[in-house]
Amino acid sequence: QVQLVESGGGLVQAGGSLTLSCATSENIVSINAANWYRQAPGKQRELVASLDSDDRTYYPDSVKGRFTISRDNAKNTVYLQMNSLNLEDTAVYYCNALMMDRLGLLDSYWGQGTRVTVSP
Repeated sequence: QVQLVESGGGLVQAGGSLTLSCATSENIVSINAANWYRQAPGKQRELVASLDSDDRTYYPDSVKGRFTISRDNAKNTVYLQMNSLNLEDTAVYYCNALMMDRLGLLDSYWGQGTRVTVSP
């Protein structure tokens, strides 16, 4: 069974930093592309970072220059480095990845989410 497990969320003061991790289960061979989304209370889920198969990245203006998505192919892990956090970054953050398993099947998976709370 394929799993994505996020970690690294927590409580941080405004201006601080956090690094989120998204680890895959052992039956994953490769991560082709990955995204980080977030959902704040009462709001729709929004994309905050995207990484494609050529390692090109995309960030919306709301996080550009503050967030960085990256991956470690050896560990099949995706990261989201978040700097200069502000109150509007408070949300549950979700990892989404297009991954290939040992059977050669390519599919999109979601993690369970990790909560980030930014305090004044």
